[in-house]
Amino acid sequence: MLISFIVLYLLTTIFVGWYASRFVKTSSDFAIAGRRMPTYVVASGLFATWFGSETVMGASSEFVEHGLLGVIEDPFGAALCLLLIGLFFARPLYKLNIITFSDYFKIRYSRKVEWISAIFMIPSYFSWIAAQLVALAIVLQSIADVPFDFGVIICAAIVLFYTYVGGMWSVAITDTFQTVIIIIGMFVLMFELVSQVGGFNQILIKTPSDFFRFTPKENTLTSWVTYFAAWVTIGWGSIPQQDVFQRTLSAKSEKVAVQSAYLSSLMYLTIACMPLIIALCGTILYSDLKQSDSQMLIPILVLKHSGIGMQIIFFGALLSAILSTCSGAILAPATVLGENLIKPLYGEKISDKKLLKIMRLSVIGITLIGVALSLYKSEIYELVGESSALSLVALFVPLVSGLYWKKANALGAILSMTLGTGVWTYFEFFENEIPSMIWGLLASIVGMFVGSIITKTTLK
Repeated sequence: MLISFIVLYLLTTIFVGWYASRFVKTSSDFAIAGRRMPTYVVASGLFATWFGSETVMGASSEFVEHGLLGVIEDPFGAALCLLLIGLFFARPLYKLNIITFSDYFKIRYSRKVEWISAIFMIPSYFSWIAAQLVALAIVLQSIADVPFDFGVIICAAIVLFYTYVGGMWSVAITDTFQTVIIIIGMFVLMFELVSQVGGFNQILIKTPSDFFRFTPKENTLTSWVTYFAAWVTIGWGSIPQQDVFQRTLSAKSEKVAVQSAYLSSLMYLTIACMPLIIALCGTILYSDLKQSDSQMLIPILVLKHSGIGMQIIFFGALLSAILSTCSGAILAPATVLGENLIKPLYGEKISDKKLLKIMRLSVIGITLIGVALSLYKSEIYELVGESSALSLVALFVPLVSGLYWKKANALGAILSMTLGTGVWTYFEFFENEIPSMIWGLLASIVGMFVGSIITKTTLK
């Protein structure tokens, strides 16, 4: 019965995505849904940006092992990111009537900066897409004994189909549909497990005294810098990410874009805590879970210790979360590839119909790269870690400086991107007490300042 439900759910998702494709007439429809989405749809999409394999299967195992300090990056950093977008970024960027972050870099700096930013942005999604495909394949393997490689291909084909035909329209509608399932599934499972434990007071009693500590245990510079790095990896680093930006720009008005960011931040801070509580309750009730694969802690809990009804609700929610994240992660780099790397090769002569075709073909290419990487690596946490820091060290400083520092120019932006990425890459290969992304962020700031100060002319 569970397998039948999963098949039905996947077919429903395909149908919803196909239905959404009827609204796609232009490249703007494909990329940002023609800027026609209401608050609840945009907020659902922003919430679904990261609520996937990392939150349900990655963060939950980190929480059980390391307590609250182990999950500062996600969900707390992710909620911070959405809040900051609402406060400082949604309004000024929405006014520009653009499609991608790289479009902004072209307007604010130069075409050269547009091209370089696209080069840095696109690869940051490959590992993220692969992580979602790996998670989907693992779920199919656990509940239906589908071989891992075959599962990756099946899941990729499903996401590819509805993203290819409907673009942001499909992503937006399926995100809304899937968010409802996520909330219902996670809440019902959490309520049941908390009741079995005996309530939240019993959870506090049965966990170590410092398990819910929110600040570093050691009052040292290294520990506080590491703590800061956990907050800003997603909290700052995902602000200049195309998938977040694309969903924000699909709003029907500037006011809706801002309100959606605030609402999604609240949603993430509350709903994303549910898998953490579920995993903790599971390990309290069933000590054998700690011996299981950490990536599969919650799925194994549901399969071994719940009835068929709960299994249907949970796996529907889990598949919803991962599919939502994966579809947006594929569409984002495909849009940048088509809009900022391929379109300029045609000059001003390219038709909108041709651009739409290029974006759809880009979706296929990005998906194939994600499939190849997922078949090469199968550790979700490792894959997510590889994709999380690049935008922080390369794109965050040029974005913020461009919006809020009048002296920022193209040379500063280029130096910021290249120095930030270079220094971060260097420290990735050499052990250091300070996280490599912090060194990369500092180098990015220095590059922007030096490049903007030594010249007042913008590179063309």
